[in-house]
Amino acid sequence: MLSDRRQSKDQSNGWSLEQMGSVRPLSLLLMTLLAVTQIPVVSAHGSTETSVLTQWHGLALVFAGISFVGGVVLFKRRSRISPTTAIYAVSAGITVTAFGAILFEGLSPDPVYGASAMPFPRSWYQPIALGTGFLIMGLSFLIGRLRWPNRPRYTFLGMLLGAWISYPYLIPGTASDTHPLGYAIVLGTPVLVGYIIWKDAGSVLRAVYRDRVARGFGIGVTILTAIFFTTVTGYLTFLPQEGTGIPHETAITVQSVSYQLVMWPTLEVYLPHIPLFTAASPGVIIVVAMLSVLIGLNAMLIARHWRIEEQAGMTETTAGSAAVIGSCTCGCCGPLVAKIAVLAAGPSIAAPVYWVFVDTASPLGALFIVASTVLFVGTLIYSVETARRPDQDQSTSIRPAD
Repeated sequence: MLSDRRQSKDQSNGWSLEQMGSVRPLSLLLMTLLAVTQIPVVSAHGSTETSVLTQWHGLALVFAGISFVGGVVLFKRRSRISPTTAIYAVSAGITVTAFGAILFEGLSPDPVYGASAMPFPRSWYQPIALGTGFLIMGLSFLIGRLRWPNRPRYTFLGMLLGAWISYPYLIPGTASDTHPLGYAIVLGTPVLVGYIIWKDAGSVLRAVYRDRVARGFGIGVTILTAIFFTTVTGYLTFLPQEGTGIPHETAITVQSVSYQLVMWPTLEVYLPHIPLFTAASPGVIIVVAMLSVLIGLNAMLIARHWRIEEQAGMTETTAGSAAVIGSCTCGCCGPLVAKIAVLAAGPSIAAPVYWVFVDTASPLGALFIVASTVLFVGTLIYSVETARRPDQDQSTSIRPAD
């Protein structure tokens, strides 16, 4: 029932909420400011009635949360507040930002486009997916042999992620929906990522985990990220859906839904009187859990650096950004990007953004998941390797909590 509602938004061939895109925090902020200054206020989901909460309340919370986090980081760098206080304050700012993004997504009108709005034909998707996937696999093999000959696991991860992008076009027709290779790619990715982290960062992360404040920060960021991902992609919502034709009765169904390469059994629960809609499948759990845990580990590591007054270049800038606002850089925000673009630029100009990030057949959804995985694993390993360097000042290197 609810899967049919999600797929009805694309009048040509359908798109589903499981498709993901990406938006950088700076781009989000700029488009937010542009939207606030140029677009008149509209009611949620196209309703003409006045609502207590609107999408603009969500945008205001996003802006306030980002501004607050930026101010806290600035105060911390100028030693106006202690690192522990900064961690607690950043946690509050992240919570406000995530809640604002969730509110904005839930109360914004859903964009609807026909095939005539596509920036280029779907026939381009196949060469893009195959070319990008095989290029990633080839570069992974070459760079792995030259840069990390003693760590073949990096090469295997790169080739696996390249296969993730190419897979839908490697197996012809609907056979790809249930092919064992597709399930092996999806299930094997978090296993290989976990092995790499355990092998190359396990000892440092275990030491950092003993810091109660850093551990709490990492766990909190992981939970917030998971809620953010599932909410902005439509797999969890607490907001009523007016005018969608959904019957006002409790519904619990199990359907087979294509999400991340193959078909997965999906449990859908709709409780209209709460209101609550949630959908869960192995595909959803795997992707959301993997990305959320990676962001949480980065958050825990940067919190530990702050706790010991670490000043380690990329560790604080790149890994710190991934931890503080990593949810905005992941490949799970396609519907959110489309709605922001509609508000900032208008439906006609935003149409290409919609098709690039939200169309089910577009390979960019998989590409951004792959890029996010590489980003978060890479920054985590880099940070750990930096902390292990023998020339590091012992007063600033990561060490177990007291």
